[in-house]
Order: sequence, then structure tokens, then C-alpha cells
Amino acid sequence: MSAPLPVLLVHGIRTSASMWRVQLEDLAADGRPALAIDLPGHGARIGEPFTVEAALEAIDAGVQRLGGRVLLVGLSLGGYFSIEYAARHPQGVAGLIAASCSTLPRGPGLAGYRALAGAIRRLPDKGLALNNGMARMAVGRQAAADLGAGGIALDVMDAGLRAAGSLDPLAGLAAYPGPVWIVNGSLDHFRLDEARFVRANPRTEHVLIPRATHLASLVRPREFTAILRRVAAAVDTEPGGEIRTIVDPAE
Repeated sequence: MSAPLPVLLVHGIRTSASMWRVQLEDLAADGRPALAIDLPGHGARIGEPFTVEAALEAIDAGVQRLGGRVLLVGLSLGGYFSIEYAARHPQGVAGLIAASCSTLPRGPGLAGYRALAGAIRRLPDKGLALNNGMARMAVGRQAAADLGAGGIALDVMDAGLRAAGSLDPLAGLAAYPGPVWIVNGSLDHFRLDEARFVRANPRTEHVLIPRATHLASLVRPREFTAILRRVAAAVDTEPGGEIRTIVDPAE
């Protein structure tokens, strides 16, 4: 029997690898190798400049550390860059989970988000208290602690958003030849272009997590892990599948 496929986890903006604590613990209990990385400017790399190439290099370093071929899982900002990495390096990605990133990062929405980020950054604490308070309301005290355990990247938002805005995730999904899982919380506000994301790659499965918001892996951590386990088992054996929409798990 072959060894289980490793899982590489890529975090969202302003947080770090620490947001994946529950998934790392659950996958370790399964005996499945898993690694969560810090993108440039985040976590242990706070202060480093964030660029497209630097982010892709960080993902590649994680892939190589896990042996050169992984199930790649990215959420929000990490999802956009995981799509881009899979398109450029398909040989290293046996399967792709793109979570909470089904809105095209461009146009008025992106401009408004960048303007809001700029305004928050001008607060005396650069928005740290606001970030922490909103996190506790959004995901609960324990998940908020996981979200911030690696540090909050207060200066990286504009660079991260600008870099994400230079990507074309629909073209990236179309270029990647492997199986894709588009995973979103049913209450996520980043689902504006979800149908286009699902159609972009013919080997896509669409998974909705009931009552989960944008940070689905923190709001519904066990449900998110259950999806990871199912996807990893599928990629271990038979990567592929038709386009489907699944509410997982049923509640």
C-alpha cells in the first residue's frame, strides 16, 4: 500500500499557518503528513515583502518539503495563490482545494477592499484591536486565538490584495489538469463568481458547508477536516470526477 498523499495548507490574508491548528491535529491523528506554511509578510515572515513570485516560491518550498507532490489546500488569499501555483506547477499538485475564494479579485470590489484596508491601517494600532474583536465575533474565542497565534500581519493587506488582483484564477483553474474542489461556506460573501469558478475546470466538485461563513475552516473546523479527509482519500486512489454540487456534511 502506497503512503498517503501529503497535504499542504495555505492561509488567508493577515493570519498565518496557525489558523490550520485543528486540521493539522486531525490529519496527524490520521497518519497523513501535513504542513501549513506562512506566506511572505505573514506569521514567522512578518516584515517580508509580499509579491506574486514570493508567494508562489513559499508554496513551492512547502511542496518540496513534503516530497514534491501534494494535495494543495488554500483558503481566501491562499486559495487564489494555490490556484496560480497549481496552474504553473501541475506536476506538484495531485489535487487542489480552493476554499473561500470564489470571487474574482478585481474591479470595484477589490478597490473598495483596498481602500478599507488603507483606512484601517491608519488607526493608531493599525487595526489590531478591530481585527481581534471582529475575529472573536466571526469565529469564536478559540478559533480567533488560532487565527492570531502566529501574529497578525498588520502591514501586508494592500500588497497582498494588489498581488491577488494581478492573478486570473479562472484561467488558472482552466490550465490546471488535475481534480479541483471548490469549497465554500454557504454564508460566505466571497461567492459572487462561484458558478464561473466551478465551470472553469471540467474536473471540479463543488462543496458547500452549511451555515459556514468566509473562514470556513475555523467556523466549521470538523466539517472542513471531513472534506479534507474525503478529498485526500479520493486523490490517493482515483483523482477525477464529474462536476457536482454537494452540501457536505448534511445537517
